[in-house]
Amino acid sequence: MNEQTLSGKTVAFLVATEGIEQVELTEPWAAVRDAGGTPVLVSTEDGKVQAFNHLDRADTFAVDAVVDDVSVDQYDALVLPGGVPNPDLLRTSEPAVGFVRDFVGSGKPVAAICHAIWMLVEAGVVSGRELTSWPSLQTDVRNAGGAWVDREVVVDGNLVTSRKPDDLPAFNRELTSLVAAAA
Repeated sequence: MNEQTLSGKTVAFLVATEGIEQVELTEPWAAVRDAGGTPVLVSTEDGKVQAFNHLDRADTFAVDAVVDDVSVDQYDALVLPGGVPNPDLLRTSEPAVGFVRDFVGSGKPVAAICHAIWMLVEAGVVSGRELTSWPSLQTDVRNAGGAWVDREVVVDGNLVTSRKPDDLPAFNRELTSLVAAAA
């Protein structure tokens, strides 16, 4: 991929304060950065967030912005990393849910992986859309009016979704492609 593909593009990564699946944060972050974009870590609180390698504590990451203080207009795309506790905590934050709802409604690219699809369900934006997720969320997606499929990556309009960390190469490819193509 051309290193200038995402030049001038700023991508928000929205996470809770803990429970983020580290690889689902760091690999898309690196893909955005390596393509020339600027990743920004947005959370519900200032300070640092705690990532995990499945159930084990991993690294902490400094928060760049608090979701209460940001707007969709500041970013070209949104990435929602998974980890079970991360989206489960995040979906209890009305500012975070509203940010996701507004982002999807803006038509700008939104990419969610694994359990992060819960944020799309909570934001009420999956009805009539095809997407994938960790398999245990398929009932949630269907109950919210979405069409769940079992594929490594699904692109439906401005949404990119994937199932799990093994899908990250396809997820990152489609994420950067969609962001690069966005006006």
